[in-house]
Formats: sequence, C-alpha cells, structure tokens
Amino acid sequence: MTSRMHTIHEVPARNRRMRTISAVLASVFLTLIFPPEAIQPARAQSEPYPSMAPLADYLMPRDAEIALARSAAPPSISNDATVMLLGPHGYTDSVAGTDGFVCLVERSWANTTDAPEFWNPKVRAPHCFNAAAAQSFVQIYLMKSRLVLAGKSKAEIAQAIAAALDRKELPPLAPGSMCYMMSKQQYLNDQGRNWYPHLMFFGAGDIAKSWGANLADSPVIATNDPQARVTTFMVLVDNWSDGTPASH
Repeated sequence: MTSRMHTIHEVPARNRRMRTISAVLASVFLTLIFPPEAIQPARAQSEPYPSMAPLADYLMPRDAEIALARSAAPPSISNDATVMLLGPHGYTDSVAGTDGFVCLVERSWANTTDAPEFWNPKVRAPHCFNAAAAQSFVQIYLMKSRLVLAGKSKAEIAQAIAAALDRKELPPLAPGSMCYMMSKQQYLNDQGRNWYPHLMFFGAGDIAKSWGANLADSPVIATNDPQARVTTFMVLVDNWSDGTPASH
C-alpha cells in the first residue's frame, strides 16, 4: 500500500527511536509517490532485487491470502470486510463484504519505483481500508498493480500513474480515509519485517504540522508525498489484530 521521510527534532532517546522508525518507513510504505527514474549506477549494483521475480513468487493460495488480508484489522472489522485477492492481471473482489471496509495484501510495488525492494517477492503487507480510502487512495495501488502485471517498466509505471493523477482519471483523496495495519504476519521489507501494529490516516496536502506530527514526544508519525498531494499519518497501537501485545 515507500520514500516517505520526515524531519525529527533532536531529543535523545525518543528521537533515536523515531529515526529508526523513519528509516524503516522510508522503504516500507506504503503511500505511493512516483518520482522520475534516477537510480545511480552504484545503487543499481547494490540493489537486491533488480528485476521482477516470476509471477508465481508474488501469488498466494486463495485461503491463505484471505486469512492474511483479514489479519490487518481486528475481527470485528475484517470479518465483514470485502477481501481483494491478487491474480495474474490485478486484484479482484473475491469475498464480498458488508461493512464498507476492504482488506487486501499489498505487494512490494506499493513502494516507490526507485525503492531497492520494489520487486521483493517476500513482501506481504496486509491492509484493511475504510470505505473512503478504498474508493480513492486504494485506486492508485490497484492501477499500479495492473501496470506491473502487464509487464510495464518502472519508468512506464511512474509515467502512467502521474498522467492519470494529472488528468484526474484517478479519484481525489476522500475525506476520512484511513486503514489498519495490525497484522502480526505482515512482512513490510527485509529490514522492518513485521515492524509494529499501527493505524494510518490520509490527508490531502502537506498537513503534518497541523497534526503536531513528528514532534518530540508526539505519538503521530507523518510522511508527505508532494506529487500525490497526500500526507500519511501513522499511529502505533499496543496490540496486534489478534489481541496479543506488541513490544514497542
């Protein structure tokens, strides 16, 4: 569902943890920005996943993917959510829901096109989006997935998404958009692995300051995507979706 860095004030213990979180987020999530391709040769040589793996490496058995997608949120939410599954040509609604939420497992291309783990076949990031996010924010990722599975290059994917945003072929961010990422089984990248359970809230524009995000002792972490004009706010929570405690 990714290059989302932010400035952390220098407050010793708190900010060491915040810088660690920020470093993980830089290659994890997961809002979508699409900068021009500008990977330097030295970076290309060290890139661990230089090309897309065989499609089968990104796919999952149906029942396993449904269970993993639902694990993004507490059962009181995810049990009645629509579940979307990845297939050879993109995501499809495989389980109809009734509460307006949409759960799906994002793959590595939810990241930016210049991210080192853009093609990491191990990435499995369960999200459960509310109706507002599913109808707006998620549409970018769904389009990106179709482009990936159609065999488009990173540059072509970035250009196509940027053009769709400019032409308003993708819907604007809906007010109240948010999602749950509370799966103990999530694998966000090779460094963060399952990281922490958290909630994400999406707002139009660069609005981190209005939430007091990224400040000393603030529980709110924010990253801004100026090209998509979206700020993502992350709030860590104490428990995984199954109710077991998470160690922060």
